[in-house]
Amino acid sequence: MSNTPSAPPSATHALIGMAALPPGPSPWPTIDPFLFCVHHNDAYPAGNADLGVAASLQGRHVGSDFSARDGWSMYHGDNVPGFPAHPHRGFETVTIVREGFIDHSDSAGATARYGQGDVQWLTAGAGIVHCEMFPMLNQDAGNPTELFQIWLNLPASHKMVPPHFTMFWHEAIPRTTVTDAAEHSTHVVCVAGQVAGLQGLAPPPDSWASQAQGDVAIATIRMQPHARWTLPASSGAKTLRMLYCMGGAGVRLEGPEGQTLPPNHVAQLHGPVACELVNGDAEVELLLLQAAPIGEPVAQYGPFVMNTQAEIHQAFADYRRTEFGGWPWPTQDPVHPREQGRFALFTNGERQEPTT
Repeated sequence: MSNTPSAPPSATHALIGMAALPPGPSPWPTIDPFLFCVHHNDAYPAGNADLGVAASLQGRHVGSDFSARDGWSMYHGDNVPGFPAHPHRGFETVTIVREGFIDHSDSAGATARYGQGDVQWLTAGAGIVHCEMFPMLNQDAGNPTELFQIWLNLPASHKMVPPHFTMFWHEAIPRTTVTDAAEHSTHVVCVAGQVAGLQGLAPPPDSWASQAQGDVAIATIRMQPHARWTLPASSGAKTLRMLYCMGGAGVRLEGPEGQTLPPNHVAQLHGPVACELVNGDAEVELLLLQAAPIGEPVAQYGPFVMNTQAEIHQAFADYRRTEFGGWPWPTQDPVHPREQGRFALFTNGERQEPTT
């Protein structure tokens, strides 16, 4: 399946192609303007007094542990799992935390604890350093942690915008439950854009998702066994979609070239064509990523995404010189106290907490 297809204007069916998803916390296939999508699903054990895992780390490659040994990984953490301070430039991260918590801190001075359905949208723009740690808050039980991290590209005209930190609290994210004629339900959570009659919250101002031609939408979909639901046609004529099927028994994509999307596979779809989904014998969850392509050259090296190799070299030079503002926190992997609830402290001093 190509990474940079174009949707022919004459398309009369939704399906373009399919691919299997790699096992474990490996990046999933994406298309322009999405650069990266990974599903972390870790069954962490109980926590210790320092919010780390109360389990032996022997046999793990601490500092770079993606082993999924015993159902969980440390990633780049050495006590608390997660991703200590690291830089980004030229794109955005969208982090959807379905279970567990993330402690965020960045070089602009913002910090937060979010999770249990919250979404963080971070425009790296000209450059930011941030950390994403997974605090083990429960000492008497496990700490399951599940999240999606999605990288969304910025067009050349917006790659050097100031960094911007946005929180979407679980309580404010639009969602709906739709019931079909046989009383089987489909639950849709709209993180961004327009899906199933829902309008997502406002994305950061410089995002491709804030531009009308971007037609960006991000949603999670949960279907009961045998449920039927139609994903409406997109508003943009050039829009493409990726529909990731997580588990279940697969879903049927109805239409002139109908085909079953098996569990742990992804389908690439033409956005301007509605697609009826018919679930199988088990509950299934899907992730939808939708957008019109930016259609510009992409030069990427590690945490930097620009349009040319010269811009990549400049990003490294700028980071070595400025550290994108420096790191104002006492450690590379700060976490908040165990008793701290969900909150966000922004660079302007504003403090936010979710409201029910």
